[in-house]
Amino acid sequence: MKEFADSLRELSASYFAYHRLWEDMDAPAPRGVKLKSDYYKLFVPPTYYFSPVEQAFAFDWEPGDRLGMNACDSIYAVKKDVSPVYELPNLEKTASVDRWVNKILLNFYLQHPEQVMGNEMYFADAILLDDVQVVNAPRQEKMKNYMQVSNPVEKANVENEFRVLKPNFWKKTAAASMQFSQYSISDNWYQGGESTNALLSELKLTANYDDRQKVQFENSLEIKIGFITAPSDTVHSYKTNADLLRLNSKLGVRAIKNLYYTIAAEFKTQFFPNYKTNTNDMISNFLSPAQLDLSVGMDYKLDKPKYKLSLMGAPFSYTFVYISNDDIVNPSSFNVEPGHTSANLFGSKITANLDWKIAKNISYLTKLEYFTTYDKVIASWENTFNFQLNRYLSTKLFIHARYDDGVTLTEENDTYFQLKEMLTFGLSYTW
Repeated sequence: MKEFADSLRELSASYFAYHRLWEDMDAPAPRGVKLKSDYYKLFVPPTYYFSPVEQAFAFDWEPGDRLGMNACDSIYAVKKDVSPVYELPNLEKTASVDRWVNKILLNFYLQHPEQVMGNEMYFADAILLDDVQVVNAPRQEKMKNYMQVSNPVEKANVENEFRVLKPNFWKKTAAASMQFSQYSISDNWYQGGESTNALLSELKLTANYDDRQKVQFENSLEIKIGFITAPSDTVHSYKTNADLLRLNSKLGVRAIKNLYYTIAAEFKTQFFPNYKTNTNDMISNFLSPAQLDLSVGMDYKLDKPKYKLSLMGAPFSYTFVYISNDDIVNPSSFNVEPGHTSANLFGSKITANLDWKIAKNISYLTKLEYFTTYDKVIASWENTFNFQLNRYLSTKLFIHARYDDGVTLTEENDTYFQLKEMLTFGLSYTW
């Protein structure tokens, strides 16, 4: 009995020392710890296991035989010339020990149910090591061999000795394209018409911040310049068919999952003057107009492999329109009253942005804006279809629809709807 008690005490100390490692992974491993899985159920924190109950309801169980230490199940008969009980060498004795442990646990469940801390179901998701990950006989490595430097440094720069790598939450992109279109006919073409050439260049830069927790900060700069020859215009040899300078910034703080409290700002104007055909009447110019939009609201975002969606509703929105050039013939087309140089518009705004990769070489980018002062409506819908032929060649179809019931209708302009469409082919590059 003394030998059995000593062996049991040594096994308990080993399990206790190993259990301490689970609580503090930085603690040094104790020497001499020997583990035997046959007895782990008795020394780890009390846990409900299924096997004791299954064994109790088996056909070989008899009433009153709670422990039932038969001769074949007994492990307390230990001789001096054998190894300790926790080093039983064969599976037959291991199974016998397991039956004996199950009976002790069943008795413990009945008498002290309040001390049972866990359930075997908690181990259902435990991931076992693969056979390739189990090291049966780890080889002894000589650390001295790894500490020797093949090319020792005689003099080191202490300031550059340590390098701290910080996560980069910024993502920057750039895309540029130069598209061409050409239409040529002879002077005696039976249907008439005139030859034209067009050039369209675009540059878009983005710098977006996302800490993947709460804050997103999106910034983009878009420049679009296009020219077209105008044979029918006797005053100007060419005109602009696209002219845009647009800067967007949007700061969002996560409210719940895909919903963000958002402040958005947009500034846009153009670079070159634009005139009416066959006249020097200036329609628009640099900073004429210059438009600044500010919005406060909620932004719903989805970022999927195939598409990116942003849907923002801003109950508080402000638009400032400024005309710096006094030669603009019709300021009312920009919602500025005649005799004034600026306009202030207050209302609500809805903005939707979608970047959809339809196929491997086909993408669709759209931006829909709806702004209302509850007296007038300004709506804009930009659509860009990009057909990427290879890394450097692409075809683009751009369709821009606009509605503005704040402009003054004339005989030449008798509708609030406006439309622009361009189909071009040329060079493009993204980095």
